[in-house]
Amino acid sequence: MKLLFMGRKETAARSLEWAIKSGFEVVACVTDSHLSVSPTKDIATKFGVPILSYKELMQRVTTNEISFDVGVSVVFWRVIKQPVIDSARYGIVNFHPAPLPEYKGTAGYNLGILGNRDSWAVTAHYVDEQIDTGAIIDAFEFSIDSSEETAQTLEAKSQEFMFSLFKKTMKRVLIEGKLTTTPNEGGYYTSRDDMENMKKLESTDDWDRKIRAFWFPPYTGAYIEHNGKKYTVINNQILRNLAPKGASTLFD
Repeated sequence: MKLLFMGRKETAARSLEWAIKSGFEVVACVTDSHLSVSPTKDIATKFGVPILSYKELMQRVTTNEISFDVGVSVVFWRVIKQPVIDSARYGIVNFHPAPLPEYKGTAGYNLGILGNRDSWAVTAHYVDEQIDTGAIIDAFEFSIDSSEETAQTLEAKSQEFMFSLFKKTMKRVLIEGKLTTTPNEGGYYTSRDDMENMKKLESTDDWDRKIRAFWFPPYTGAYIEHNGKKYTVINNQILRNLAPKGASTLFD
């Protein structure tokens, strides 16, 4: 089965390697190869998979220079558009790091912590012409403690479960082709601008929760402003977690 792979970060790299070793013929990999550090690019290079930019992919689909049975997106940062969507015989599956239909777009981790949730999920769904609105294939739900989580720790947990969901879903694709789905209706979409606007600390906020909800270095976190500049704020919990192992203080 011919596979088009789109993704970035370590989970995408692991997923790409698993797909290759599981018998998929990966016709191309669209990834963050423009960055100096790209684990997914490294795996594609290791196994001789052609690496394309999204623009090159669009050109090759338009001119029928590339064909594939199924596409996958593993935390891919580009919005996938036509004619790429309809080029896949069995559709394009997106692996979304949040529950659907509740959390479309970005800021899922942040909103989950701000909302004091006791569970989280990663979701597999088909790609359509909107963002995170395609029919839902499957989800993997797990417990969390949002009184302790940061966006960074929740992302780490979610990525591990996403890899498990990727393997489960793609095994089904090999056997079934097009998979059964449930509707993806309701919820709300959060843009990157919306997420950035949420980061400012207001006097009415639960500061500890909001600081944790947006702690995800190297990105800017919850902030205060002074003389026109934004300063990311941390709390004692995060500070202690950042300390070298075995470090102690004389003053607590």
